Amino acid sequence: MKSTPIRKYEHKGTKRTVPFQRNRANYKQRVRSQPTTGCKHGSYIALRCCYAAKKGVIGKTLPTKERGNQHGYKSGVGVDTIRPFYLLGDLLHKETKIFVHNLGYFAEISQKSFGPTLGRNVDPQNGKRYGQLAVQEAQLIILAHTDHTVRWISILLNGDYNYILSAKFYPKVSKQTLVLGRLQATCELLRRVIRCLMLSQRLQQQLLNGPRDITKAASSLSELDHLGRDVDLTGLEVLERDQRLIRQARSDVEKQAVQMMDRGMDQQNQTQVGTALQVFHNLGILVPSVEKVLDSLITRLNKSVSQSLDVNVLTAITDTNKKGGPGKAIMPGPGNLAQFRASLWSNLEKLMDDIYHVCVQTSHLHRVLSKKRDPVSHVCFLDEVQSQGKGDLFTRVWKNITRILTEEFAKAAQGSTFIRQALEVDYPKLVRLYGDLWRRLEIISTQMRGSSIHLTTDLVDGVAEDEKGQGEDNDDKEEFDPEQALRKTLVPLEKAYLSRSLSRLFDPVNLMFVANDAPPAKDEVDALIKTITSELNVSAVDQGLSETVAKNVVKTLHLFCTKSEQLLVTDGEASQVIGPATPGQALNVSVVNQLLYVYNQVERTASATLAHLPQSVTLTLKQSLPPIEALMKTAIQPLFSSITDAIEAIVLTMHNEDFSSSNNEGGTGDFQCSLYMKELQGFITRIATDYLMPYHLSSVIKEQIQSLGCRCLEVFVRHASLLRPIGDGGKLRLAADFAQMELAINPLCSRPSELGRPYRIVRAFRPFLFQTPEHIIASPIIGEVIPYSTVLHFLFAKAPPELRSPHQTAGWSVTRYSAWLDDHHDERERLQLVRGALEAYVASVRSKHITQFAAVYPVMLKLLEKGTTAHG
Repeated sequence: MKSTPIRKYEHKGTKRTVPFQRNRANYKQRVRSQPTTGCKHGSYIALRCCYAAKKGVIGKTLPTKERGNQHGYKSGVGVDTIRPFYLLGDLLHKETKIFVHNLGYFAEISQKSFGPTLGRNVDPQNGKRYGQLAVQEAQLIILAHTDHTVRWISILLNGDYNYILSAKFYPKVSKQTLVLGRLQATCELLRRVIRCLMLSQRLQQQLLNGPRDITKAASSLSELDHLGRDVDLTGLEVLERDQRLIRQARSDVEKQAVQMMDRGMDQQNQTQVGTALQVFHNLGILVPSVEKVLDSLITRLNKSVSQSLDVNVLTAITDTNKKGGPGKAIMPGPGNLAQFRASLWSNLEKLMDDIYHVCVQTSHLHRVLSKKRDPVSHVCFLDEVQSQGKGDLFTRVWKNITRILTEEFAKAAQGSTFIRQALEVDYPKLVRLYGDLWRRLEIISTQMRGSSIHLTTDLVDGVAEDEKGQGEDNDDKEEFDPEQALRKTLVPLEKAYLSRSLSRLFDPVNLMFVANDAPPAKDEVDALIKTITSELNVSAVDQGLSETVAKNVVKTLHLFCTKSEQLLVTDGEASQVIGPATPGQALNVSVVNQLLYVYNQVERTASATLAHLPQSVTLTLKQSLPPIEALMKTAIQPLFSSITDAIEAIVLTMHNEDFSSSNNEGGTGDFQCSLYMKELQGFITRIATDYLMPYHLSSVIKEQIQSLGCRCLEVFVRHASLLRPIGDGGKLRLAADFAQMELAINPLCSRPSELGRPYRIVRAFRPFLFQTPEHIIASPIIGEVIPYSTVLHFLFAKAPPELRSPHQTAGWSVTRYSAWLDDHHDERERLQLVRGALEAYVASVRSKHITQFAAVYPVMLKLLEKGTTAHG
């Protein structure tokens, strides 16, 4: 092989010699013939780098030729341009040598340490997998060569790039690039100009066609606007005339669209409204245009509300011949007040119609927006409007309507006392107008708000953040109640009306109790009931108003009860039952009777007269009945408590009589009746005539009288069971007392069977007087009708004196024991006390060394165990 000639090149004042191949093709051919060069990709630059690396000139300057040299090098890249990368290669080469040296060192150590053992284990594996190891070794060699080649190619390409930046022809290339960019911009400008001229001609033709091509004209204007958006086309003489035409055309198209929108909204023409919306959308002003339409509706409604409540307009209507002089307030004359109010309510009725028409127009716009879609993006116009607005169209318009009503009503009420009085006095009429308006708008509101929520939900599907925000918006829509928002505009007027209504209700109550020494007369109570009925009938136009007025009625009746309670006599005069009825008791009777009359009238009014009102109103009205009933009970309670104590005191005197006789000393007839029973009969007859008869029959009085009769029978049976000793004659007289007891309570209750269990106890206890203890405890009515404790008390009367009664064992009097029984209604406690008496008897017998108990003791013990078991 011939030696490679050496050529000399100067580089920065230093003469270096580098071997260089004259003929690139011969060199490449020679390199391809070498199997281990590693330069398989045929890249001339890579070959140069490999050659330099083989000759040990890494980091030195390679020869560089200008364009047109004798060898025809295209790249002209010198190794000096990539010197930093060569130095990096040297550094990597040194680090690799150090690593290999260290690896040999560690291998030598490991071989000395456990080389023989490792060799014995590895050699068999190498023999078995020699083929696989050979293949992997070849693949690693190929991979290493490939990595080496790619790394040097990237380094040389980076050097070529740096050389291009520093070459002499860079400024020329840069200048030509700038010229090329300007040429491209000029061409783009010319294309835009040509397109503008074409669109301008098309626009003129579309404008000549009139409203038929107004949407196409809007599309052309939109495209023209888009052409001039990124590029400044002003100052071009060729476009000056067309630009003036375009500006004029845009103004005309917008005006025509606005006029078309107004006509379509007034005539409810969906075609015209849809065309106008399409024009607005093509011009890119859909949302502002819709906002202007809504604002115009609100503005017109605001003007209508102001004129409806303007006192000047109302006065001019009522009195066209009279004009307010300077310095005088404009007000209706005394004879024109009724006409003034009539004009006011006529204007308000017209105002409700105006509000309805505004909502209908809004619904019409909403319906057209929901049908129109962008032909390119297919986005619904309604979604586009609502995405940039605040809620659905109805909610936005309705909030403005309620705001205007609130402001104008407050302004009118503050500016004119006549308007304020008319609105406050006839407030139910205004509520009726509101109710009629809402019933007309309820379907429109439901449709608009429901479809808006559905469309908005479809718009934000798939976007988590937007879904969250839209969810919050939907919550706001659900929370917003249009009907309640409408009612809130009347809150100041409602408060004033309710205050007047409450005053009208309180006035009759305050007048009827001017004299604190007498209850109100019947006609005064009738006047109060009439006022209550009138207020509820007037408020029947609205359920909410009726419920509020019903609450005022409840307050009125509470005031009546409070003033009636102040008339009641509660000292000893009201509870005495010794002599005739006192004036205090007569006053209490009158008060209770008036309370009963009011109770019956209110109940009848709520159930019959006002039956047409909602159920919630009548239920609210009936809430005033329990306090009246409670006051009646409070008024008669002292008297009935005194009567009960007197009856118990009379019955208690039976213990002073002798029932131990063994024969009938009194004979037959009236002599069989005890003295205490005669006294009891006379007392009950007197109190029924003098104290109870003046009260009008009512459920409260009847309940108290029945309670009195039950108490009388209960006390009689209790003390009859505690009598001891009882002989045969005493049994006959006591049986007669039981019969007379049923007659004694007839003044209280004509049908004693209505008294229930106490009466059944009296009827069941009487046969026990003549039965043996064994027959008594075998009776099935014990426990079901007669309590176990009562029967055990009676069995003590059949026992010897050594077997003392429970109260005797405890050292109590009969009166104290009766009071204890009143305080302890639990049968287990009573039986426990009876058990104590029996245990005391057993202890006494054992202490006296008596060998036999009384005959009745086992029977009583058996009955006691049965009662204890029955009551757990």
